[in-house]
Amino acid sequence: MDFTELINEYNWDAIQSRIYAKTAGDVEAALRKDKRSIEDFMALVSPAAGAYLEPMAALSRRYTQQRFGNTVQFYIPLYLTNSCVNHCVYCGFNHNNDIRRIILNDEQILREVEAIKRTGNFQHILLVTGENPREAGAAYIENAIRLVKSCFSSISIEVQPLKESEYKQLTEAGLNAVYCYQETYRKERYKIYHPKGMKSKFDWRLNGFDRMGKAGVHKIGLGVLIGLEDWRTDVTFMALHLRYLQKTYWQTRYSVSFPRMRPHEGKDFQANVIMNDKELAQLIFAYRIFDRDIEIALSTREDKAFRDNMTGLGVTSLSAGSKTDPGGYAVYRNELEQFAINDNRNPDEVLSAVKKRGYEVVWKDWDLRLQSERN
Repeated sequence: MDFTELINEYNWDAIQSRIYAKTAGDVEAALRKDKRSIEDFMALVSPAAGAYLEPMAALSRRYTQQRFGNTVQFYIPLYLTNSCVNHCVYCGFNHNNDIRRIILNDEQILREVEAIKRTGNFQHILLVTGENPREAGAAYIENAIRLVKSCFSSISIEVQPLKESEYKQLTEAGLNAVYCYQETYRKERYKIYHPKGMKSKFDWRLNGFDRMGKAGVHKIGLGVLIGLEDWRTDVTFMALHLRYLQKTYWQTRYSVSFPRMRPHEGKDFQANVIMNDKELAQLIFAYRIFDRDIEIALSTREDKAFRDNMTGLGVTSLSAGSKTDPGGYAVYRNELEQFAINDNRNPDEVLSAVKKRGYEVVWKDWDLRLQSERN
């Protein structure tokens, strides 16, 4: 049984009701435990836990230091394309948007890499594409991996869901990690946000994580887009998904992310749900308390004050100096961004802020760093 079958055993409304019924006593019980169940996680993301942010932050800090020390990983995204066949209502790359579509060629990719290497000692790169399998499918992604792998110690991708054989192909080419956001686990409303294109196929996207696990991908990143559906329910479904993956593909490492919607090209769709900073902090604390080993990433979608304050409080990975338009580092200027950046500091400025808080920066992928230290 894969997760596309397992998820049918859970009812969205029932899970939501259980979350909102949690009490202060449930939160306190969850905080006292050494290992937490899904029920405990529900308590930690419930409205009742809003009064317990200080003890949650202290516990989150302790667990983060125990597992990751006083260090934060830096990574940088490289957008290869904004060409996309999907019609996601919240995304600047929406196929309906009248924008210049770009697919970087080999020379342009290398120019982007040279510019990135000049900005900082980045060893972990995230290759990002729009979803256009015909023009920028597995063969294009494999070529990009082979082009850049001599310049980075670890390579991750955030692209369209692929076949199991394609994930194996990319892993053999040098791929370390795959990040894929389900966006929302609420199947009955999923197509409202993804009306056309391959991304409209809920089961195909959800089953992609099983295909990654079967292909032996070293690390898998999960995420939901905050702003579509009730965030407390969505992240609980993601926690269920995480536990399933950890049990089924136990040799794989895992990462989570909770991007909040940002301004984008096309103004018709506005967020259904607004999450404030305290709620996002609560969510980060909850995931760290739920799972001490999970990596938690915070991108430049968030502002500098929030990112600085969350350093060491559960977050283990930060992007820095990000451009979310293809060719944005050197090849093109002021092309369409996938979303508006909220932290515009350059890598040196982010590095300085991290050091001021008493933390060191790890430029490599976490798992590769720990593996090299053991060896």
